[in-house]
Amino acid sequence: MAEKKVISIEDRIPKLKEARKKKTNRRLIFYLSLFFILISIVVYLQSPLSHIQAIKIEGNDYINSDELIALSGLSKDNNFWGVSTGKIEDKITEHQEIKNATVSRKLPNTIVIAVEELKKVAYLKREGKYYPVLENGNFLETSTTAWRSDAPLLMDFTSDSPLEALASELQALPSSISSLISEIYWKPTDTNSYKVTIFMNDGYEVRSSIHNFSNYMKTYPSIVSQLDKKQLGIITIGEGGAVFDPYEKEQKTKEEDHAS
Repeated sequence: MAEKKVISIEDRIPKLKEARKKKTNRRLIFYLSLFFILISIVVYLQSPLSHIQAIKIEGNDYINSDELIALSGLSKDNNFWGVSTGKIEDKITEHQEIKNATVSRKLPNTIVIAVEELKKVAYLKREGKYYPVLENGNFLETSTTAWRSDAPLLMDFTSDSPLEALASELQALPSSISSLISEIYWKPTDTNSYKVTIFMNDGYEVRSSIHNFSNYMKTYPSIVSQLDKKQLGIITIGEGGAVFDPYEKEQKTKEEDHAS
């Protein structure tokens, strides 16, 4: 039988001491590292290095970036990590032209404000001035001196006109069709306050209603494709379908009414 090797306690003590020393050293290094990391974080947060270095605005086509930055209340004096993104988003959406806003951090020190503007669906003409109308029916108090023809022009609309309803319909209308519209006149009657007359860029006149306006106008290209382009006239679009009356017929009817 093989003889077992016996290790005395005197031989094991130095090894145990060495292992314990290494464990103590590792623990000391860990705590020292953690201490210096915490100190570095405190120094960083108290130094200009933790301040916002840049504020970037994305998604704005009409609103000036400086205006949005001023509305956010942010500056390069603010701490990058101390910014409340939710509060900034609430401030930005207070702007009457902003639909949504998202605020995020981009390392190392940039705040990104991404906005979605309310769509401009028309211009409202009043007293010789043009006011952009937004998709929610509000029109901007700041007027322009010229109609840029990038959206339909609204004529004869007053304070009691269904402007919000029309704006909603224009928002639902594809841009390929809204770009065909030149002017929209409000023509209320005693029985229907939603009647409108629309003048198209291709020379036709359309009479319709604000109710279901977008659905009615979506049929316009199909209707016009069936007409003689040399003969302009009035297209009446409603629940019963569409009717075309050449201008010659309209003029003749007016003359007969005048004669009678």
